Amino acid sequence: MSPIEDYAEEAAFYESLLVEACDGTAASLLELGSGGGNNAWYLKRRFAMTLVDLSPGMLAVSRQVNPECEHLQGDMRDIRLDRQFDCVFVQDAVSHMNTEKDLRMTMETAFLHCRPGGVTLFMPDAMREHFRPSTDCGGHDDGVRGLRYLEWTWDPDPDDSQYTVDFTYLIRDEHGTVSTLHDRFVLGLFSRQEWLNWLEAAGFQAHALPMDIDGVEPGRYEVFVARRPVS
Repeated sequence: MSPIEDYAEEAAFYESLLVEACDGTAASLLELGSGGGNNAWYLKRRFAMTLVDLSPGMLAVSRQVNPECEHLQGDMRDIRLDRQFDCVFVQDAVSHMNTEKDLRMTMETAFLHCRPGGVTLFMPDAMREHFRPSTDCGGHDDGVRGLRYLEWTWDPDPDDSQYTVDFTYLIRDEHGTVSTLHDRFVLGLFSRQEWLNWLEAAGFQAHALPMDIDGVEPGRYEVFVARRPVS
């Protein structure tokens, strides 16, 4: 569904932001919600990486492609490693924090693991200012098996802080048999100012920047650059 090669330009964008915003050497990186390790496959060329994910299955996939990285199972809301990193990275997994409490707990985790002068990047899938319902589709084949998906993004209640993404998958196995699966995510939807207020309350100095890479609609996504003050 998401091959590594699709992440090259995006990972380069994150790397440049981390290096530019970090005060001093940017050598170590903690990724919270690292998933299958697609971003790490590129970022590990620049950083010594520790990857944290709640899913043992995701970690198993990542270990296959990133065996040189440290992998730890844990929840981004409350994991405590008792060490700090030059950089912390929380990509779209942060969207699963769909309440103010959960999101602010994640911000606190990132702050505690970010050294003074270090930087944290947060990349939510959506913000209140530019959310709109949408559909998307795609898929890949490996020569033997294949997958196609339909992604449907919608908001059942515009007055709350959540939205819904439904996925339907068609999976063709090596025998040509096709099966169908459905998955649903309820994700967080907060305003830019809420993000900035909560990051400041956590102790960060933060600002938002547009995600400026080819193939991404201008103004559709924003990344939060959060620096931990030196003092």
